[in-house]
Amino acid sequence: MEGNERQRLGEKKRIVIKIGSSSLTHAETGDVNLAKIEKLVRVISDIKGQGKEVILVSSGAIAVGRQALGYKSRPDSLAQKQAFAAVGQARLMMIYQKLFAEYNQTAAQILLTRQTMLSDSSRYNAQNTFEELLKLGAVPVVNENDTVSTAEIPYVDTFGDNDRLSAIVAALTGADLLILLSDIDGLYSDDPRKNPDARFIRVVPKIDEELLSMGKSSSGSDVGTGGMLAKLEAARIAADSGADMVIANGEDVSVVQQIMEGQEKGTLFLAHKHPDLDLMDYLSYTY
Repeated sequence: MEGNERQRLGEKKRIVIKIGSSSLTHAETGDVNLAKIEKLVRVISDIKGQGKEVILVSSGAIAVGRQALGYKSRPDSLAQKQAFAAVGQARLMMIYQKLFAEYNQTAAQILLTRQTMLSDSSRYNAQNTFEELLKLGAVPVVNENDTVSTAEIPYVDTFGDNDRLSAIVAALTGADLLILLSDIDGLYSDDPRKNPDARFIRVVPKIDEELLSMGKSSSGSDVGTGGMLAKLEAARIAADSGADMVIANGEDVSVVQQIMEGQEKGTLFLAHKHPDLDLMDYLSYTY
């Protein structure tokens, strides 16, 4: 059964790929990993060459900004975080545009806030922008607008992390596949870094409360913010919207191609479209 579901991933037409800060930076220094970004751009360009549409949700703006400004540790305050993001978002987008251009692709920046998405008119306009960019053959590169999000007030104006943001984007754009690239191989029954007997879960037919209760934070990076609970919540949003989702290790970004080829990589969450899906329910929900 799982093999058939895996093979069907190659038939997906609109794919959202999320890559976290820990997958875009060098573990030793926190500096941006240009070789990995270049490889990711090449992988995405090749997928687009197959006639598919790709949206990239990319973290990394704060990490890039702190590198540019000569800081080695994570920001201590909201103002510092937003200042790093202001510098880093522009530089990160410049890197993406330059690399995508080398593969004859056009990258387009979309910055979102949760508050913007709560507005019917703004959400509708964002949806139209995505559709037009994809129709024009561009690759939308999405991030939360950290320069204005009020992160000190949890979930008032933020998505919390780019895992949830990528799921909201998948739902908003009607994507049929969401791939979360992280610093873990997929979903385990417990944190494998602490419990050597943790069991790897290859496929999840349905997300229930028991599964969500397993979602303890399991990110080992000092760069990213998303733990397993955030990924499970993202999976629920994606699955309810009708998109399959895969959590996989982003150490080697060619895993995206392997997933599209039907190889057994990461944990596959199967779509089970909710008949009464209302995106506002997820945007208004406090986790």
